[in-house]
Amino acid sequence: MAINQRMDIKQGQTLSMTPQLQQAIKLLQLSNLELAEYIEAELEKNPLLERDDGPAPEQAAGEQGEPTETSVMDSSSSAAEDASSSAEGGSGERELDTGEGFSEKSGGGAAEDYDYSRSTLSGVGAGGNLKFDDNDYNFEDNMAATATLRDHLLDQIHLDFTDNKERAIATLMVDYLDESGYFRAPLQPLAERLGCDVARIEGILARLQQLDPAGIFARNLSECLALQLRELNRLDPAMEKLLQNLDVLASHDLKKLRTLCGVDEEDLKEMIGEIKSLDPKPALNFDHFVSQTVIPDVFMKPLPKSKGGGWAVELNSETLPRVLVNQTYYAEISKNAKAKKDKEYLAEQLNTANWLVRAMDQRAQTIMKVAGELILQQEDFFNYGVEFLKPLVLKDIAEIIGMHESTVSRVTTNKYLGTPRGVFELKYFFSSGVSGSDGAAEFSSEAVKARLKTLLDAEDPAAVLSDDDLVEALKKAGIDIARRTVAKYREAMKIPSSVQRRKLKNQGK
Repeated sequence: MAINQRMDIKQGQTLSMTPQLQQAIKLLQLSNLELAEYIEAELEKNPLLERDDGPAPEQAAGEQGEPTETSVMDSSSSAAEDASSSAEGGSGERELDTGEGFSEKSGGGAAEDYDYSRSTLSGVGAGGNLKFDDNDYNFEDNMAATATLRDHLLDQIHLDFTDNKERAIATLMVDYLDESGYFRAPLQPLAERLGCDVARIEGILARLQQLDPAGIFARNLSECLALQLRELNRLDPAMEKLLQNLDVLASHDLKKLRTLCGVDEEDLKEMIGEIKSLDPKPALNFDHFVSQTVIPDVFMKPLPKSKGGGWAVELNSETLPRVLVNQTYYAEISKNAKAKKDKEYLAEQLNTANWLVRAMDQRAQTIMKVAGELILQQEDFFNYGVEFLKPLVLKDIAEIIGMHESTVSRVTTNKYLGTPRGVFELKYFFSSGVSGSDGAAEFSSEAVKARLKTLLDAEDPAAVLSDDDLVEALKKAGIDIARRTVAKYREAMKIPSSVQRRKLKNQGK
């Protein structure tokens, strides 16, 4: 077969992404703080861009510009009201009005029928105030409360130390703990800094080592394990010898260990088992808020019935940068631009500046639209808690608001929603579903985990629940779930098995 060359003409369609479209996609997935850094770089490069440091303008519904507030109408209603609405042929619609020409409607009840006195959120914020700068609504004070190690220790110090000076020294020593709960600071320099003798520091440290959790304030691994064994009344001379020779244990020289500890093979095996059951890093069971505080990109709060009920949603204007195009400066310098190169440069910078303003406006509208629909879909969560979190995927929101699934994914990446229940990443509200007893997916995985945690926290020490028992208990609540799924959720929450829990409860008696 002969090889030859020829030219063919074909017609087809291709989709190419312009640099501006690529930048718009990049802006969409940036958080407010990341966007501020990006804007700072653009302000340095483009002379026609100018930072708008003035107050955010109040905009009426439908007015052009960046949206700052949305009102999400409440959809709560009783089953009887829904049935009555259907019988009368009413639509029973709820509405999301973003104030920017967006309107989403779906089935629900009348907003004015919602009773906020039954809600845990009824006392949040000043009634009728749509702003988020009021003193009685501080999101840092309303973040999801989780016990930190520092708070846990300070509570005990205030009870155990009656002398004010010793209490002050003990409080300071808490700040010297590392992430594992060890006290690594040399005592002599610390005593010199505080103007007291080392013996007093040692005495305070000995008292601090008696605090909960056992093993805290240890200066090394051996001391940490010894503190825990002393708490269990298991620190005998043989065990002390074993702790003094942990390097021999690490090398698995059991014969040498038996000689050093003066025990037989069976006793040594039991001692090693006790060592393995201890916690070498006692501080890791507590949350540490040492990382940067999460700053919400979007805020929400409940509206009173006088305002129509539902929720008010607002972009965080404190971290959201605002820029404008300085048309006056452009008009002045364009008069003096004679060379073709200068005119092309000015035209390019003007186009870039106008595009950036439009892209930021579109980004804000998209975030508000997605966040507003998320609040509508997960309204029961905000009213009643995590057990009422609905199963939801990106596709569900994308179909409702008429956007592509990838757009919703970018909008919810690295974005946080400040709510009366705490600060949550937008991704948190998406979770897979677990089938109900009727076969329909009615419960989110997070809701099932919350129910599991409730069951395990309330279990009787004399009748520890197995995974099969948990399956039956969940089935009675209408959740049809496999035993392996229960085990997976339990392990994800770092809850031991029934055998391990029974052993721990028996040790605590």
